[in-house]
Amino acid sequence: MARAAVKAKQAERAKAAPPKARPHGRRRHAGGGNQNQQLFFTRLRRQAKYIYVLLAVLFGVTFAFLGVGSGTNGGLDQLFSGLNIFGGGGGKSVSSAQKDIAKHPNDPRGYRDLATAYEAKGDTANAITALQQYTIHKPKDAKVWAELAGLQTTQAQTYYNDYVNAYQVQQLAAPSRPFLPTGTLGTAIGTNPIEAAQSSQAQGSVSDLQSKVQLAYNGAENSWRELSKLRPKDANTWFQLGQSAQTAGDTTTAVKAYKQYLKLDPTSSNAAQIRQILKQLSPPTK
Repeated sequence: MARAAVKAKQAERAKAAPPKARPHGRRRHAGGGNQNQQLFFTRLRRQAKYIYVLLAVLFGVTFAFLGVGSGTNGGLDQLFSGLNIFGGGGGKSVSSAQKDIAKHPNDPRGYRDLATAYEAKGDTANAITALQQYTIHKPKDAKVWAELAGLQTTQAQTYYNDYVNAYQVQQLAAPSRPFLPTGTLGTAIGTNPIEAAQSSQAQGSVSDLQSKVQLAYNGAENSWRELSKLRPKDANTWFQLGQSAQTAGDTTTAVKAYKQYLKLDPTSSNAAQIRQILKQLSPPTK
């Protein structure tokens, strides 16, 4: 009975007690986190792509301000040529430029657009052809002559690397040839027909690439020569002309270009090396 009376009194006190106040502050999410905070990060993730675009623009502006990559064959136009963060096309396509040329064959802008489109595709050969057509209509555009010469020099170097590789393949095509005897015995033994066929094919490739290297360097030499007429006070143009002429085997032009380079820039860091080259290209007459 005593226990029952105690429990009854406790029940009455509980009913008479005021309800507990709700704690102040933000309501907690059922999952144990702050719901508003989670919504904030969700919105942040949705807007992240716009932040990345802004960072890319700031990166480009910084490079332009600092003047990074401002050389003839570099620069921001090539650095960002394959980057299009906003979508859409940047410049005309090859087909569009070709249509413009068909409508207006004497308008040099079509060839300029065509060359740019080919360069964007990495098609150096067709870009060179388009620029050559452009210079026919605009022969005094020094900037395009410099671009053309640079592309031709790059093409020549590519052909030269291919030539070296093809020459090595040719040597490997007939590995037993250096060990064959000469004279009557060598004639009697003969050659391996398989190796002979492989060697002949490789020789054809080597000869073809050798011709391409020569033509490419000749083209580069001609472009640098035209540029030297438009920029006769530019030491770098004469230096490039000297290098292209020397590689192409035109000793007379190389000597003239190197001398002009030293005249315009006698204190160059390359001066000593150029003078040594001049001694080799034009030995003193007896």
